Amino acid sequence: MKMLWNLALKELRDGLRNRWIAAAIVVLGTLAFALSMLGSAPTGAVKASALDISVISLASLSVYLIPLIALMLSFDALVGEFERGTMMLLLTYPVSRWQVIMGKFLGHVLILFIAIFFGYGGAILIMTLISGGSMEGWQAYVSMMASSLLLGAIFIALGYLVSVLVKERATAAGAAIGLWLIFVVLYDLVLFGILLIDEGQVISQQLFSLLMLISPTDTYRILNLSLFDGVSQAAGIVGVASGSGLSGLLLLSVMSLWMIVPLVVTLLVFQRREL
Repeated sequence: MKMLWNLALKELRDGLRNRWIAAAIVVLGTLAFALSMLGSAPTGAVKASALDISVISLASLSVYLIPLIALMLSFDALVGEFERGTMMLLLTYPVSRWQVIMGKFLGHVLILFIAIFFGYGGAILIMTLISGGSMEGWQAYVSMMASSLLLGAIFIALGYLVSVLVKERATAAGAAIGLWLIFVVLYDLVLFGILLIDEGQVISQQLFSLLMLISPTDTYRILNLSLFDGVSQAAGIVGVASGSGLSGLLLLSVMSLWMIVPLVVTLLVFQRREL
């Protein structure tokens, strides 16, 4: 555990030195504050707190931004070390290969945690003070922050998988962009295109919900928009998850598998890779 922590701290220091943490906090915090202030406006006929509206806005933002930040952190975590020749030097120390992967993973998750905690958390604290101190709906907001960290961890693991499979950093960058496009943009376009063609003849609500579980970003959306009543009412999807048999535990389990499986495959490939 001490070696894992030392490796994690190294990644954290690199993030501080490269201004990664500061940049992520500024980007997340600025956008979170702007969307939260918009969410504090009157919501019409639907009774929802400002934090519930903020969860809807920030969950939609996180689907695009959190995976992108995570992939930018991780796409060259391994192939970059190989190109610079530092991986061989690192493995001359009394450290196992699995410790290298898990140490880097812990460090990058810590960077993302700090960015989300201060970015999203700081924005909502300022907004709450400005709006008079109301904290109604804070559970949904905290849940959104935690699931955003899990979403980031998923794409860090996917970035590692790309990084261990390719031979060049440029290839890893292209593959990372491809992953982002597939999970964030293209899969949803294909899925909704199929729905338009099908017109409800074959694809039922249950099947549609299961198809959404194929993408970690869609699983994240369902989790945040349906787990709490205030958020689901404001989003207009009351009963969608329960009607499809998708419990919060199932959604969290699916997201956890999306993190664990790429990480395990990365470990197996890295154990067999020649230096």
